[in-house]
Order: sequence, then C-alpha cells, then structure tokens
Amino acid sequence: MSAKEIVKKFYKSDALIDSEVLKEYLHPDIIVEWNSSKGFVELKYNGLIDLSEELSKAYVRSKVRISHITSETDMVSVRYSHFVKTIENPREEMLLAHFMVIWQIKDNKLFRGYQMSQLS
Repeated sequence: MSAKEIVKKFYKSDALIDSEVLKEYLHPDIIVEWNSSKGFVELKYNGLIDLSEELSKAYVRSKVRISHITSETDMVSVRYSHFVKTIENPREEMLLAHFMVIWQIKDNKLFRGYQMSQLS
C-alpha cells in the first residue's frame, strides 16, 4: 500500500474517535508537532491515544472531508475539514476545524506529523 493510500484509509476510518482503530495506524515512535489556534503541542503515541479517547467521550461520529492530498515517496500532505456529531445532538453535523498536515510514513504507519489547524 502506498503512503497516500495509508493516509486516505486512516482518515476514512474511525481512528480519530476510536483509540483501538488508531493504534493500527500509529508507529510506536510517532511524534506529531501541532500548531493550533490555541498554541503549539507535541504529541507522542500515548498522547494521541489519550486524545482519541477524549474525543470519543464527546462525539458519536467523526467525518473527515479531504479537499487536497498529494504525496511524494514517504511524505503525504493533506488538507481537510473535520466534522463531528455530538452526544447531545447526534443528528446535527458540525464543523470542528480545518487542518493541514504533512505525514511521514514509516513501516506502513504514521511516523511523523506536522499539523496546523484552525477552529471553525
């Protein structure tokens, strides 16, 4: 499977709100450098699992709409919008944030991520 296909499959899965699914995609030595509208954070394996578990407490559904995706060797750039449905209102889909991320793939897993986001 190509790096681009791995990233597409990741975003089509429930990995963002299901930590068991997320574990299938993460390299044990993963590091994500994330610049958000709230500041900078560096997340490693356990931090990403914790984040997924926190998201699953608030959202019953997560959907990613990719607008751009390009790849070169083991690097994949993705621009997407993340939509969710809350536990309080599972019928209404809301935009959570817009993202731009560059992924490096190693051993067919997400290895390094360089991400920027803007809340909706």
